[in-house]
Formats: sequence, C-alpha cells, structure tokens
Amino acid sequence: MPPAKRDRLPRKFVFLLVNDFTLISMSAAVEALRMANRIHRSEFYAWSLVSADGNAVTASDRISVNVNAGIDDELPEDADIVIVCGGHRIERNVSEPVLRWLRAVAGRGIALGSLCTGSHLLAAAGLLDGYRCSVHWENIAVLADQFPRVNVSRNLYTIDRDRYTCSGGTAPIDMMCHLIRVQLGDETAAGVADQFIYERIRVAQDEQRVPLKHVVGQRSSRLVNAVELMEANIREPIDQVELAKYVGVSVRQLQRLFQRHLGCTPSRYYLHIRLARARELLQQTDLSLVEISVLTGFVASSHFSKTYKEYYGWAPSRERRKSTREDA
Repeated sequence: MPPAKRDRLPRKFVFLLVNDFTLISMSAAVEALRMANRIHRSEFYAWSLVSADGNAVTASDRISVNVNAGIDDELPEDADIVIVCGGHRIERNVSEPVLRWLRAVAGRGIALGSLCTGSHLLAAAGLLDGYRCSVHWENIAVLADQFPRVNVSRNLYTIDRDRYTCSGGTAPIDMMCHLIRVQLGDETAAGVADQFIYERIRVAQDEQRVPLKHVVGQRSSRLVNAVELMEANIREPIDQVELAKYVGVSVRQLQRLFQRHLGCTPSRYYLHIRLARARELLQQTDLSLVEISVLTGFVASSHFSKTYKEYYGWAPSRERRKSTREDA
C-alpha cells in the first residue's frame, strides 16, 4: 500500500451511494466541504459521486440523486478516499461487485470511510477487520454480532488510521469539521459551523445517544417509564420510593429491573443522567459551576465537582477548559 497516499489526510473525496442511502448524512459531509472551500476561498476540497452501475440512486426519502460515474469507470487518479454512504436496509445492498471494488480501492492505498450504516459494507468486504469504527446506533449490535473482528464504537465518528467512519444524521459535519480544522485551521472550521447554525462542533469522543427503547425494546415498559421520569426530573431528583410508586412496582422490583437490563442500580443510572446533562451545560453554556450544580440536582457545587471528578476522571473546570480549547 503506497504510504504517501495512506498517511495523508484526504482532500479528494469519492462518495459511493447505495440504494436507500440517507440523504442528510451524505449532504452533511459534502456541504461541509463545500462551505470550507467557500470560506477558505479556494478549491481545497473536491468530491464526486459514484454508484454501482453509474445510474442515479434513490435515497431513503425517495429523492433520486445523479452520480458522476459507476464503479466500472476509472476512479480519479488523485482520489484520496472513498466513502460509502449507507442508510436504510443496508444488508440488502451488499453485492459482490461492490465488495470487490472496495477491496480493489483499498489495494491501491486509497483510504476508506463510511456514513450512517456504510460501515456494514466495509465490514462485509473484510476491510474493517482489526479497526475501530462507528455506525448509526440502530446498527451497532448487528454489526458487532455479524463481524466480531470489527471493534464497533458508540462514538459519533471514528478515525482509525486510514478508516474514516461516521454515524448518521448530522454527525458527518463533525467529522468533516475535524478534518477541516486540522487542514485549514480553527477559523475555517468555526466558520463552517457558523454558516450551518451549528452550535458546537462535537469531537470523536462524543457518543451517540442511544434511545433506551432501542436497548430494552419491549422487554420492560416500566423501566422505560422510570428512565423517562428521571430525565424529566433532573433539577429535583425523585427518590427511589417515589419512582417505584409512579411506575407501579416495589423498590426491590425497580432495583432488579435496572440491574437486569442496565447492569447498575437506579441511583447510579440517575447519577449518569444528571452528570451527562451537566457535561452538556459545561460544554455548551457559560453558566457557573454553582448554577450547573443547581440545575442538575446537587445541593452544593463542591459536592457536584467531587462527584463529577469521580465519575469522569477530571474536574468540571477542566471539562470547560477542554471545550473552550476545542471551540477556539
């Protein structure tokens, strides 16, 4: 694999569209590159679209998108990366010609990436073995089960050597803004975010919020109700006796539900919810530590700071400094 091509950050992008791809994820990636060019006043980034047969591809919202070429056409000589744009029913869009093409692309030393559920195609081609990757939260369990040699992460996006994988929705903006920041500087990346009314560029370590209903499914509506009550009562936490009464179980039954499905006690999970909210406030607002401690149900800011450090491994003040540096 040519090291010069593999080691450099991508500038020339090729997006492979598969049937039922998620339009918002593809557009988020392309538009971030377009806006970076506009702000930087250069054609620093370039991109093209390809499909399996060279014909237009229909997205999951039934909008048809034209492409520049098919996989049988010659790939641009200066292509740095091929990104698979996945979406709904990705398993139905795994075809041997596409898998062979992706393997051939990797053999040329070209980096590979994915958006939304596109990691499934890369994994099916054997191109994520030994790599960490991200995928839309709905597909995390399936991908991990079907491809045990792939290290599937809940992170918004993952850059592992020459693999650039991303979850769905607007998360591709964050991954592209990371590249833009490294290649063109903080000012250009911040400018892209401003143009898209994007309040904060999230980092790779940010995790996707997986809805509890997806984790638990139909196994326990009472557990889902209990967690929804917790999320609605962060400033004034409900004690376990009240919580159990609201959802119609005993305290002992409530504790068993949390232990069985979430592997922790109700109080521990409640603490996780409150501290996650505190972290959002630290990263996204200028509220003082005293104000944040009140909003997240702590009786004193000293208790909040001590608990936060025990849970995350660093103090709230450090969290704010990290966020400030990332946004600078």
